[in-house]
Amino acid sequence: MGKGRVEAFSDGVVAIIITIMVLELKVPHGMDLADLRPVLPVFLGYVLSFIYIGIYWNNHHHLLQGAKTVNGAILWANLHLLFWLSTVPFATSWMGENPLATAPVALYGAVLFMCAIAYSVLMLLLVRHEGPDSALARAMGSDLKGRISLAAYALGIGAAFIQPIVSLALYVTVAAMWFIPDRRVERQLGMS
Repeated sequence: MGKGRVEAFSDGVVAIIITIMVLELKVPHGMDLADLRPVLPVFLGYVLSFIYIGIYWNNHHHLLQGAKTVNGAILWANLHLLFWLSTVPFATSWMGENPLATAPVALYGAVLFMCAIAYSVLMLLLVRHEGPDSALARAMGSDLKGRISLAAYALGIGAAFIQPIVSLALYVTVAAMWFIPDRRVERQLGMS
């Protein structure tokens, strides 16, 4: 079956996720810059999560550009990814309202970990569907960045119980690692 509906549906869900996150931002009471201080953790959490959602949207686009068709397993894997992405606003809000608290920072990491697992499953199924010699398989390569990300999230979850600021540093580091799209993917898929 064609992939157009998967792309359109996924784009719509991502747009809704971002909308939910921005609606969680509350305007401070007062007119001074100092009045922004209480909402700063929520805003910074929003920025990090917006970057993560953008990274997934961008990479999802690249991934589907390499696919010619999809099957039922890929549809379910895509829904699995969208499910975990849809939990980002909740985890972001809880972490923003309780900055540097163990459980919210650990949950945020767990959500990021599950998003990465879901993306990896989707990528694996698409590569398997397209074939090991496909342009998509060559573009995705060994997914070293994906494995490093999973390890960093796992470390971040554990670090939340010792020093939550270390967890946040790991989450920011992974986002920075993925911020610039992998040029190999664009070259392999003829997108550059």
